[in-house]
Amino acid sequence: MAEKEKYLECGKIINTHGVRGNVKIESWCDSLEVFCSLPCIYVEKKSGFVKYDITSASVHKGCALVKLEGVDDMDAAMLLKNKIVYADRELIPIDEGAVFIVDMIGLDVFNTKSGERLGKLTDIFESVASDIYVIKTDEGKEVMVPGVDEFIDEIDLDRGVFISPIPGMFED
Repeated sequence: MAEKEKYLECGKIINTHGVRGNVKIESWCDSLEVFCSLPCIYVEKKSGFVKYDITSASVHKGCALVKLEGVDDMDAAMLLKNKIVYADRELIPIDEGAVFIVDMIGLDVFNTKSGERLGKLTDIFESVASDIYVIKTDEGKEVMVPGVDEFIDEIDLDRGVFISPIPGMFED
């Protein structure tokens, strides 16, 4: 199995908030509460990842309002605007048995019943009803499969993703 990334993208600083250096962050975590529970975030710079301890975080109008240690005025906060923020995977609360999407990308996808390899998982995105798994076949066709129990049987980071496709899902 490939080495897992230590730092995972978890959001983006989209603006400053007030004059004391607070930043407004669009969270990419499962929930804003998960993001606000993080003790620190990281920003990638040329020299590597720079750690910012979070001194306070709250949910505000669909975003996280965050006070970062050492970011004490609007000018300092402005320097972080539009930066992607990362979290140490070890510090992100995750449910028992759950996996990070980033670890699933690139896994082989198999038909549970036949064992046939159907393709590779290339993306997962959210839709209103459920996550959508994008599977690229060896022929280059992209098949979108709803990430629901009726289709997704098993996710094993060592072996792959096992699904139960309906007739016609992978045929031209």
